[in-house]
Amino acid sequence: MKDGTIGAPPQVVVVTGAAGNLGRAVAEAFARDGARLVLVDRDANALRAAFAATLPEALCLPVDLLARAEVEAMAAQALERFGRIDALCNLAGGFRMGEAVHETSEQTWEAMMDLNVATLLNAVRAVVPRMLAQPGGGAIVNVGAAAALGGGAHMGAYAAAKSAVIRLTESMAAELRTRGINVNCVMPTVLDTPENREAMPDADPTNWVAPRDLASVIRFLASPAARAVHGAAVPVRGMV
Repeated sequence: MKDGTIGAPPQVVVVTGAAGNLGRAVAEAFARDGARLVLVDRDANALRAAFAATLPEALCLPVDLLARAEVEAMAAQALERFGRIDALCNLAGGFRMGEAVHETSEQTWEAMMDLNVATLLNAVRAVVPRMLAQPGGGAIVNVGAAAALGGGAHMGAYAAAKSAVIRLTESMAAELRTRGINVNCVMPTVLDTPENREAMPDADPTNWVAPRDLASVIRFLASPAARAVHGAAVPVRGMV
């Protein structure tokens, strides 16, 4: 991880789920600091639409994060292009209201675990060995959820998956903190996105978390200023 001194080279940052609302905000936040970006999403068209005009220097890679070989190839391309990976922001994930726990289908359970846990595991499997092999280490920021702190009706699979993200964050921090890699996660409440406004038209979005505000927290946790922070699960609750 860079030491923040004047003249230090720009960070190289991998962002998964980059074409989503949060991904775009995170990419913009790092770009403002001059970072070199590896922007990953499974939808090539969405990547082009989001970044072709605004971040033409970024390395945009369509990747299925559930395909381990594709994720390995992504990390190799990032290293070939930029020489190192300083930060990995695991934003890819998904939310689904589901059945009651006793009625939970295999499809619901597997979807939540795949989107929120398997994508993270594949990303860190590819990136961490490369961070360990480079001088200076790196930083990893995962996205949990405030909903992971307690169960809710018809949210069992989602809450379990995001709880796993928090526990994996803590375990990775314990494993990697003495090896130069910071691992932390954020726990947002509802994000203020067009999709959530459409899905909850009677709610007050001023109580939600703006993607740009969550991006600022992620940017901090990936920065040299957070070098002493390990295994934190940071609540980001907006005005709630």
